[in-house]
Amino acid sequence: MKRSNALALIPIGVFIAFYLSLGIIFEYVMKIPMGFYSVPVVVAFLLAIFVAVLQTRGISLDRKLEIMAEGVGSRDIITMLLIFLLAGIFVGVVGRDAAESVAYFMLSVAPPRLAVVVLFVVSCFVSTAMGTSVGTITLIAPIAYAISAESGFSLPLCIGTVVGGAMFGDNLSFISDTTIAACNGQGCKMKDKFRTNFAIVIPAAIVTIAVILLLSMNADVPESIDREYNMLQIIPYVLVLISGIIGINVFVTLLIGIASGSIIMVAMGIVDLPNLLSNMGSGAAGMFETSMVAILVSALCALVRYNGGFDALLAGIRRIFRGKRGGQIGVGLLVGLMDIATANNTVAIVMANPIAREMARDFGISPRKTASLLDTFSCIFQGILPYGAQILVALSVVHTLGGDISAFDIIRYLTYPAMLLISSLIFILFIPEKTK
Repeated sequence: MKRSNALALIPIGVFIAFYLSLGIIFEYVMKIPMGFYSVPVVVAFLLAIFVAVLQTRGISLDRKLEIMAEGVGSRDIITMLLIFLLAGIFVGVVGRDAAESVAYFMLSVAPPRLAVVVLFVVSCFVSTAMGTSVGTITLIAPIAYAISAESGFSLPLCIGTVVGGAMFGDNLSFISDTTIAACNGQGCKMKDKFRTNFAIVIPAAIVTIAVILLLSMNADVPESIDREYNMLQIIPYVLVLISGIIGINVFVTLLIGIASGSIIMVAMGIVDLPNLLSNMGSGAAGMFETSMVAILVSALCALVRYNGGFDALLAGIRRIFRGKRGGQIGVGLLVGLMDIATANNTVAIVMANPIAREMARDFGISPRKTASLLDTFSCIFQGILPYGAQILVALSVVHTLGGDISAFDIIRYLTYPAMLLISSLIFILFIPEKTK
């Protein structure tokens, strides 16, 4: 029988203290740009594992290694790692030019008055197609800056709109690492999580569009933006979206995207075969740290669970939250607190997954609902963190282009994360989950 032992949670506390304190020192004391992301998260987890190993007494080192190996060697972890790598290869194949084609195509067909609304829709589509909020912001923020410079639209409004749209796709995309982590951690199909999420995010997105229209009514708008784009480059994104929505296996979906993107890029002469393979390798390499974090967190959580840490945490949650609705709010707060501590929503989900899975079992929450809660609340918190990668990258782009705004200027216009929080709470409190 496992025993409840709150002290078994100390390794997680060590990780949070190490990562958070160094991040604050680097970012706000030493003024290092992107200081939070200068802290090696892999080293932080290795330190936590070392503490957990020392804390696990009464068994040999070999047995401790076996416990960690059992955590790492689960089917869900292996599946997650393979999907991470395929998603990275897909992004490496299609590249930035394809996403730019999506953005400029959508901007070219809309009236100038709706430019900021289109920025939001473009950010939503590109982030859903690319599966990365940071990549979307890096790509679309310069376009947002240009729109603001050429019109009467507020720069913080334009940038905040892009950040909000980027979090839409980070939450919903089939190839987002947060979606992959949440679905595999809870053992549900991506299409089921997508359908659960879709009902929550669409009302939030519609209200966000209405608010953006109100905020941009008084702008003095000039001519439309006209840039070159290539429709063929959009095809791989569209195929991935359609394949995911209709429920094709995620591995097949990603392979379809990789194959179609490779054929189009080579046939159009955008890249030759050697460079295409190099881009695939670079894309996969971009997922190495995320994959390593998934492995280390699995090993750490195996020891924490063995020592009774999860039992103690669940007992505490049961004392605070009651019933299925309370359990769902508890899951949301759990991953939110993890995200505040790590400033990385994927890491937060991976850390919260094993605890959330046991919470779901205790409170009668379905796997698809739990995965949706983990992904949604992690994106809500991540989207508004002043020291989160999304806002820091947006500020970096603006400053590089000559702009001068602060994180709190952007936060004022983060309408979508606020609407997503409201929509999520409404669904938890007032709209029961369908059984099928």
